[in-house]
Amino acid sequence: MSEGDADKKAAMPEHSRRVGGGTAESRGGVHQAGTVCEEHVGDQSSLTMEEVVCRENMLAAYQRVVGNKGAPGVDGITVEGLASMLRERWEAIRSELLGDAYRPAAVLKVEIPKPGGKGVRMLGIPTVLDRLIQQALLQVLQPYFDPTFSDNSFGFRPGRNAHQALEKAREHIAADHRWVVDMDLEKFFDRVNHDLLMSRLARRIKDKRILRLIRRYLQAGMMEDGLVSQRTQGTPQGGPLSPLLSNLLLDELDKELERRGHCFVRYADDCNIYVRSRHAGERVLTSVERFLRERLRLTVNRDKSAVDRPWKRKFLGYTFTMHYQPKLKVAPESVKRLKGRLREMLHRGRGRRLADVIAELRPVLIGWVSYYRKSEVRITFERLDQWLRRKLRAILWRQWKRPWIRARNLIRRGLDPVRAWISATNGRGPWWNAGASHMNQAVPTRYLSQLGLVSFIQESRRLASSN
Repeated sequence: MSEGDADKKAAMPEHSRRVGGGTAESRGGVHQAGTVCEEHVGDQSSLTMEEVVCRENMLAAYQRVVGNKGAPGVDGITVEGLASMLRERWEAIRSELLGDAYRPAAVLKVEIPKPGGKGVRMLGIPTVLDRLIQQALLQVLQPYFDPTFSDNSFGFRPGRNAHQALEKAREHIAADHRWVVDMDLEKFFDRVNHDLLMSRLARRIKDKRILRLIRRYLQAGMMEDGLVSQRTQGTPQGGPLSPLLSNLLLDELDKELERRGHCFVRYADDCNIYVRSRHAGERVLTSVERFLRERLRLTVNRDKSAVDRPWKRKFLGYTFTMHYQPKLKVAPESVKRLKGRLREMLHRGRGRRLADVIAELRPVLIGWVSYYRKSEVRITFERLDQWLRRKLRAILWRQWKRPWIRARNLIRRGLDPVRAWISATNGRGPWWNAGASHMNQAVPTRYLSQLGLVSFIQESRRLASSN
């Protein structure tokens, strides 16, 4: 077999017929990529472009990109079209990567609103081809860099998650560190200094092709309204490589905090430092702010940062109780944000069947409870159940519209005719009637459950018992 034939054999599209779009195979592929390089973990000489483009690693990267789906980039090619594009171009792309000649495409600028309407978050969406190459880079770099990161860092790392970060924070509070330095890094992902980041990569990566490729990704232009602007700083969220690069830079902060003996938890750019007094917290905030400014050229947003009690601050959507053995609970801001999202969905459902509205709500409710299942203050779930059931009853009351239709439906649902007519003609609004006894009797909780409505409290208990 010639070398050219071998390169064609390594192309990902050959594998696409059995990849499909499932995430289960994607996860398996990533694990496979990890095993390919296990024998080289910690071996600097193994971090070569040949390892990035090797067949096993690229197949695993292809599975992950297809499984994650996602929007197309500036070239308009979707993940469904990736296979056919690679059949035609992979041999040339691979040669460009090995020959240090590959040039990434610009990223597509997308702005999404931040929670609570507090401005927008900028994303940079790479093309599917660049997502594939970034994913392949990530799978080679992460097994080498991740073991060196701090045990107090939990964001975007294999085997670590937000719930573990919250448990660590609770341990610090229970150990009498009942003040928190809640630091907010101002526009962190937009202000990462490229030279600083590359200097830290160059300390441990000797293959100049990998270093130059990463720099090209950092400096790739950003397209907005058809115009491409160049970037001199930042690593926009949206590409597979961005989380690892941000952790690599902020690991220097972690090591400095450990050197000083601080109790802290960091999840991506959210960093909480736990101390024993307000005075100590103010001193720590000032000194860490100076370190970030002078060493990492990052800015602390003083308007959003504070030294306060942990139960008065929000961390990863949760907060804590005041107990000496604190409990986790859902932060009020998180409840408010959920209600806002549900209101939008319910507003669209006023002219639809109630079963269809509930079917649309179901995945949102399950996902929300799955994340907030660690809350030990269950009254939040009970109140959300009551609020959502009332909103659904209000939709029915609006749909019934006229008094005689309302009376007829109440009678059909078991109400006494006299009571039904009095209720139907009371002149009150939908929200009042949705909370009144006649609608609770006509549309009981059991009926809504039969339509598929997820109960916050029951789902949280089910998840707790399964764990």
